[in-house]
Amino acid sequence: MMRILLLAPCPFFQGRGTPIAVKLVAEVLAGEGHQLHILTYPEGEAVPIPNGSISRIPALPGIRNIKPGPSWKKLVYDPLLLFKAVGLVKKNPFDVIHAVEESVFIALILKKIFRIPFVYDLDSSLSRQISERYPWLKPLKPVMRYFERKAIKESAGALAVCKALEEEVLSCRPSHLVCRLEDITLLPDQGGKEDLPSPKIFQEPVIMYVGNLEKYQGIDLLIEGFQKALPKIGKAKLVIIGGHESEIAGYQKRVKAMGIGEQVAFLGPKPISELAYWFNQARILVSPRLQGNNTPMKIFSYLDSGKPVLATRLPTHTQVLDEEIAYLVSPTPESLAQGMTALMENGPLRARLSMAAKKRVQEEYCFEAYRKKLTGFYERLEAKILGQRKTGLG
Repeated sequence: MMRILLLAPCPFFQGRGTPIAVKLVAEVLAGEGHQLHILTYPEGEAVPIPNGSISRIPALPGIRNIKPGPSWKKLVYDPLLLFKAVGLVKKNPFDVIHAVEESVFIALILKKIFRIPFVYDLDSSLSRQISERYPWLKPLKPVMRYFERKAIKESAGALAVCKALEEEVLSCRPSHLVCRLEDITLLPDQGGKEDLPSPKIFQEPVIMYVGNLEKYQGIDLLIEGFQKALPKIGKAKLVIIGGHESEIAGYQKRVKAMGIGEQVAFLGPKPISELAYWFNQARILVSPRLQGNNTPMKIFSYLDSGKPVLATRLPTHTQVLDEEIAYLVSPTPESLAQGMTALMENGPLRARLSMAAKKRVQEEYCFEAYRKKLTGFYERLEAKILGQRKTGLG
């Protein structure tokens, strides 16, 4: 068993992307008997980690509500994460550092100073994410890409959340220890039982989106597509779950100006434990994402919901989705409207897609499949590290 320092540069715990992934990794590794210490931001809900502990960097005034993706708030907090990590490494004999996203550069520094190997946990391509979010930084993309590739090469192994990131790792080091560790459904295992129907709270058929409201998610595309679909589908409701108050307020003004304010409902964030309830309110689940090369975490729960999935035909989706389990469309309002219309009007199509999707996710993207991949990776990693110690390498 290994002593692992898990660097989590995010609010922990919150019910969204990276924090959910960190919690899942922690639960699996601790459940296998590894000793785990998580170092994270001051924000977040306290959660118990069996066989593990959590440290937090100090909160700074005026820095809170840290959103997904790169931000100036992270630029302030990450040096504190490094300072705290140095203190922990001096006091504790860690065997390996598990570095999530940009914390890999902290792990790289710690390796140079203390000779501790690290795992690079890639949830996204940092250089691509930063250049897409801040176009004025595109001239620096080659420099960012250089350091990203250096982190991959220096790592003892890498975990990639999707095929595209796995290929990026192997393009740097063709024989590198790498595991493609996709996200999984967050819906509870029904043990073969059918979900009980939830009481309907909307009179109209519902088209639903769940997730954050960042621009790359395609919320503007979703709203425009819904507006174009309304004349063809008649009465319908677009229900959007997630987002911060300021984002919701901005979109509410927009849909009102478009004349569809009554047909669009923004419900704000909902707990993961309520996902199944809200999915049961929907006729269609939509992912209009426009950017990124990693698959959205929500897709796996969408597929497990028993509802048909409508998504943009982009690599962010097509690494997992195909025509057998989802309705894929071009990322335009017209195509999205066409997809909404086809699924709203065709009951047999909805049934076929949702049944095939549920079967696929239960076979390939369930907790047991995830556990086997991660534990197998760590068994190979442990053997590699022990081998390097015996030969004096690493």
